[in-house]
Parts: sequence; C-alpha cells; structure tokens
Amino acid sequence: MNFVEELRWRGMIHDIMPGADELLQKEVTTAYVGIDPTADSLHIGHLVGVMMLRHFQRCGHKPLALVGGATGMIGDPSMKSQERNLLSEDELRHNQACIRQQLAKFLDFESDAPNAAEMVNNYDWMKGFTFLDFIRDIGKHITVNYMMSKDSVKKRLAGEGDGMSFTEFTYQLVQGYDFLWLYRNKNCRLQMGGSDQWGNITTGTELIRRIEGGEAFALTCPLITKADGGKFGKTESGNVWLDAKRTSPYQFYQFWLNVSDADAEKYIKIFTGLPQDEIKGLIERQHAEPHLRILQKTLAREVTTLVHSAADVQTAEDASKLLFGQGTADSLAALDEDTFVSIFEGVPQYTVNRVDLEAGIPLLDLLSVHTAIFPSKGEAKRLVAGGGLSLNKAKVADINLSVSVENLLNGKYLLVQKGKKDYSLIIIG
Repeated sequence: MNFVEELRWRGMIHDIMPGADELLQKEVTTAYVGIDPTADSLHIGHLVGVMMLRHFQRCGHKPLALVGGATGMIGDPSMKSQERNLLSEDELRHNQACIRQQLAKFLDFESDAPNAAEMVNNYDWMKGFTFLDFIRDIGKHITVNYMMSKDSVKKRLAGEGDGMSFTEFTYQLVQGYDFLWLYRNKNCRLQMGGSDQWGNITTGTELIRRIEGGEAFALTCPLITKADGGKFGKTESGNVWLDAKRTSPYQFYQFWLNVSDADAEKYIKIFTGLPQDEIKGLIERQHAEPHLRILQKTLAREVTTLVHSAADVQTAEDASKLLFGQGTADSLAALDEDTFVSIFEGVPQYTVNRVDLEAGIPLLDLLSVHTAIFPSKGEAKRLVAGGGLSLNKAKVADINLSVSVENLLNGKYLLVQKGKKDYSLIIIG
C-alpha cells in the first residue's frame, strides 16, 4: 500500500513536506510519533497518532513510538494556556510500561520482521545531557527569531496569563533534538503528529539539515473535531481512556455507538483499518437506511475489538440490549460489576442495609417501605398482578416473594424493572 495515499483517502493528512511521499515509495523508512506519558493510559485523543503508526507498519515501514520521558518533564506549550505539572522519573517509567502494553495491540513489537515497531524514551538520551552541552551543541544552531516565529510560541505569548516560561520556550529545541538523535541512531527520516506539532517537527528537520546536512521530513494529521464543535474524546466524566479501569469497555463501546452520523462517517476512516471499498459500502448503506446506524455499530465494534477484545464487544452489545428492555436474567448475571454499574449509572438508586436483607425482606416491603420505588404496596401489587414487574430481569409472579442476599447481583445489587425501560437500582450497603 502507498502510505500517503492510504492516509489521504482516510482524511488523515493536514500537512506534508515535499519529498516525503517520494521517499516512502522509494525505500523502507523509519518514522516516529511522540506520545505524552503524563498518565498510565492512552486516551482516544492519542489514537490518531497510533493509527498513523499502525498504517505505516502495514505499508511495510518501521514505526517508532517515542514516549516523551524528558519532554514530559517540561510540557509542550502547543495549544495550551498553562504550564503542566511535572512528573518524577518513577512515575514516567511506570506510565511508559503501561502505554507499551496498550500500543502492543496496535503495533507488532515482537516479530523479527525488519519493520518491527520499537518504543524509545527520550529521557534515555537526555538524562546525561548537561545544560552547557545542550546550548553549545544544539542551541547555537537555531536562532531565537526562528523559535519566536512558531505559531505555538506566538499564540502563547499573545494570550492571557503569565506568558511562557523559559522551560516551555525550549520545548521545540528538545523535541527537535529527539528527531536529530533518532536520525543519527535509528535512521529515522520522518516525524508524524497532530497539526499543532508542525512547528516542533520542522524545528527537528531544520536541526538535521543544519547539523548533519541531512534531509528529514514532517507529516501531520488534522486535529480531530466533532461535527457540533464539541471537543473530541471528552464526555461529562472526562477523557475516554483505553484502560478498562478508567473507562469500562461498555462505556468505551457506547462512546463510539453514540457519535453523530456525520462524525461516524469521518471516524470510521480514521479509527479503523477497514478497506476503502468496505467503508464506501457502509456509508452508502447508512445514507439509505440511517435508522439502522450501521456506521456507528461497525465503528463501535471495530474500535472496541482493537482496544479491548471481541468478548468485550459481545458483553457491551448484550449490556446494551439489557438497558433497552431486552436480554435475560442469565445475561444480566454474567455481567461484571464495572459493566453493570456503567449500564445503570443514571437510574434511580436506593440503599438498603445488608443486615436487614440477611433475614429476608418481603418484596412489597422492599419496594415501598425500605425504598421508595413504589409509593404504596398496593401499586406494587397491581404491577405484579399485571405481569409488569421484574427483579434481576426475571418476571415476578409471586407477590409474597421474599428477597434475600441470595438474590444479589455481584453480591451487592438488585435491579428492579417496571415495564420495559423503567429501572431502579437497590444497592446493599
């Protein structure tokens, strides 16, 4: 596959230096993407860069994932208004190990293929670099005028607040040196990133030209936006993470399932590896039958499988059916606690003391005395008589049913359902 053409039809090219396409068509090339290690998990905002590396490797080239252990101690000023908190070396090493595990789902690190992926950490070559050595060997090659001309610097200096620290101002030099080091030691000729990184990347190509007399290239992708102008990858609870402990696979699946039609048409090209003809067919089906939401379902299935697993997709789909009045008692009982809580997060919740439940509580008392799910026993009794009440997805036929700890889901919950979609959650404290 032609890498540039692959990215172009997917809408993943914002800027590309002249000559980059020719280099990639002529020979196997090494390229890198920098990843911020300020957390022990990637979030979906990182996925564009990761997918660029994935496509790069699929096209026969060698990807490098650079974890910015050194630059993470400084903080990239691009598109930000405030300086970030700095991390310790131990925190950065921990984050690096976690990120590598996540990247291994996208990239081949383990094979003996010549284009096997590598992870590098710029802290390894920056930690022994003294300040005097850096300003003598690197700083003298780039003028302040050149650094000031970068949009990331100009926007920060023109903005509100306290301006930009010297530490942040030097960021582009440190990132530029990363490119130089990788050019020298890994024969890396291309750096890729988001469009906000163009200034930092071209500082690297300029250092390589001035110090080594070499030629290196830059390629950036657009910053991903939502059709309604909202920020991509953010929900009410914050970032959508790849780590299942931070964002459950069910929540992850739901994020993609709930994107708009316009966004789904764009995202399925960026965040999946589906071929062009298949995506074109899916888009045509979406336009013909938009109510089926075929793009959203395919997108959610593909990305969740890639980040988590096919089993997690099945669990998420089963969970979705439960929420909309489908599913069975067995499928409910099979859910792990995180998924269960994610599904019923927004429903009314009531707390009952475990001691009270151990001896058993008559169902009608549980629903109208220990909780306020029903205003009276009579109303609860009428719904049971009409076959409209379920406990843990099982129809209640006996109004004299006694509920005990044996009925609990995950040892802690009872799910009460009135009709098809009216849920209440009892939490045993």
